[in-house]
Amino acid sequence: MPLNIKDLYGDKLAALDGHIGEVKDFYFDDKTWAIRYLVADTGTWLTGRLILLSPHAFAKWDQYEKVLHVKLHKKQIEDSPSIESHLPVSRQYEEQYYQYYGWPAYWQGDQIWGMGGYPIMMPMPPPRAGNRLAHRPRADLHLQSTRAVTGYHIQAVDGTVGHVSGLQVDDKSWVIRDLVVETGHWYAGREILIPTGRIERISYEESTVFVSLTKAEIERTAASQTAGSGGQLAKETWN
Repeated sequence: MPLNIKDLYGDKLAALDGHIGEVKDFYFDDKTWAIRYLVADTGTWLTGRLILLSPHAFAKWDQYEKVLHVKLHKKQIEDSPSIESHLPVSRQYEEQYYQYYGWPAYWQGDQIWGMGGYPIMMPMPPPRAGNRLAHRPRADLHLQSTRAVTGYHIQAVDGTVGHVSGLQVDDKSWVIRDLVVETGHWYAGREILIPTGRIERISYEESTVFVSLTKAEIERTAASQTAGSGGQLAKETWN
């Protein structure tokens, strides 16, 4: 089921033994478009700490009550590796984080979540003593904030067509499938969907997303997009 990321901001977070805060942001990989972390606002519970939660920890997202249930205890989260700053997140921190929880590392394997297409629990052998970081490059992780890219301009082959107003994510794989684009005056202020597969690059310096589509191609497909159940956008396949 597709979820619009902007509708999740502010939702409550519930651990197995109590409330732990609210959804503040998400970090996604701009190469695979997978959501790698939820950024939690813990309020006064863990003041001054940035808490990241992997989709591995997600349980049920109650959209009626606007609560995400997390398969962790508060003490586990409190004792997890501490990260004091925002992006960039180092690979060293990610290794410590994944080893702490015993989750399979998404960067080990050729699929979105390493050995599979979904963030599910899998057996993971313990790390060899003294060799935890020996062969791990401090790589560019391409992690970006979903809040930060909201508002970015959309640049088609032949002109600007609007700005990013949301991101639609699959609630099983936690992969962003589409950008929700507010077209402004160009297309009567309608919201349309542009698949992430048609994105050529993102310029963070220019706050712009470049897509491999002409305005005419976008307009033709936008004309076929209608409001689905619950007001969600529907789309046809881009040719």
